[in-house]
Amino acid sequence: MTELIKVEREGAIATVILNRPHKLNALTRPMWQALGETMESLSQDDDLRCIILRGAGEKSFSPGNDISEFATERANSEQARAYGRIMHRTITQLRDCRHPVVAQIHGICVGGGLELAALCDIRICGQSSRFGAPIKNLGLVMAYQEMAALARLVGIPATLELLLEGRIIDAQEALRLGAVSRVVADDAVAAEARATAERIADGAPLVARWHKQFARRLEEGTPVSDAENQESFVCFDTEDFRRGYAAFLAKQRPEFVGR
Repeated sequence: MTELIKVEREGAIATVILNRPHKLNALTRPMWQALGETMESLSQDDDLRCIILRGAGEKSFSPGNDISEFATERANSEQARAYGRIMHRTITQLRDCRHPVVAQIHGICVGGGLELAALCDIRICGQSSRFGAPIKNLGLVMAYQEMAALARLVGIPATLELLLEGRIIDAQEALRLGAVSRVVADDAVAAEARATAERIADGAPLVARWHKQFARRLEEGTPVSDAENQESFVCFDTEDFRRGYAAFLAKQRPEFVGR
């Protein structure tokens, strides 16, 4: 059977591919399971500096969950809870991944696909990309865990607008709402995502991980403790800090080692 989730590795950058192009990368229960396991494994890899998440081909990132599964996998609330536990575990693994994650979005990014993209740190799409969550037409809700990342990006009012109306929006409206970070020509999406990942990978990897951690912590909206504030100064004891400022003074490119 074809790998449902493929991983391609080039140096410090890994590309994770939703690999079901004949179904526009519609998500199945095994795909959710495999994606979560993949993200958990990559998060633990200290040699990695950035992850690109994309769908196979250039027609679709993902249109969301495969509706043909519903009759056998999500036909009632008991089945849906079991399915949801897998989905939500994967959402947690993607959300908590230590490394920066860049979404490379070609074409359709709808429903569960939009949920996955919203969990990434940077989202780059093409001009013809389309976004939305028309699940009202299926009689389904977007659960708390699934809605959280989208609401963080675009706010509660825009999230409700998308869910209540079920509209499919274009790339420029997605950019205006904050659902994507950058819109480029369709044929430039892959190159821009790769260039973005390379810029990230060129930086100090410990710093990127700290910045992700700090940003997620600030989103919680509760006061930061003194111990947490003190962690902001740990970087001054790292080898990468010593290399970084020495290279700056010498007008050289720093070679970071992740320690």
